[in-house]
Amino acid sequence: MFLLILILQLNVGMTDIYNIEVETLTGETTTLAKYKGKKIIIVNTASECGYTPQYEDFQALHELHGDKVAILGFPSNQFGGQEPGSNDQIASFCKKNYGVSFDMFSKIDVKGDKKHPLYQWLTDEDLNGWNSQEPSWNFCKFLIDQNGKLIKFYRSGENPMDTEILNWVIATD
Repeated sequence: MFLLILILQLNVGMTDIYNIEVETLTGETTTLAKYKGKKIIIVNTASECGYTPQYEDFQALHELHGDKVAILGFPSNQFGGQEPGSNDQIASFCKKNYGVSFDMFSKIDVKGDKKHPLYQWLTDEDLNGWNSQEPSWNFCKFLIDQNGKLIKFYRSGENPMDTEILNWVIATD
């Protein structure tokens, strides 16, 4: 009984990630509810960054394990102005250069006063339960388990095909 009360107290104040509205690259408003029950990797992307080749690895991860994990790309122009294009230009670049078929969303702010509500959730420990780290550059990764709980934050240099991420993706929890 004590454990149940403690768990309930820990969850008080946490917001459900699945209710957060996002906009696709084609301008459609949706929520993350369609990803409920699936692991999620959320990544802030940019087309002119030294980490941009990670698109290829994210696409490979999507092709290999898309049944287990959803990859959600959120372009941002906040780090070195490395995502200057429009949503149409971003979509074209990703498809042409990396064959991206995982879900990409409209360009957003991932830090600062105009931070998108999704990134408010990802970076506010009162909302997500533990994390207050913001992206420090393009291609930072947030791992969400199949129950909507934020479980890990990785900086830009961690490749999506690295062992630790792959082991998490394929693990049956």
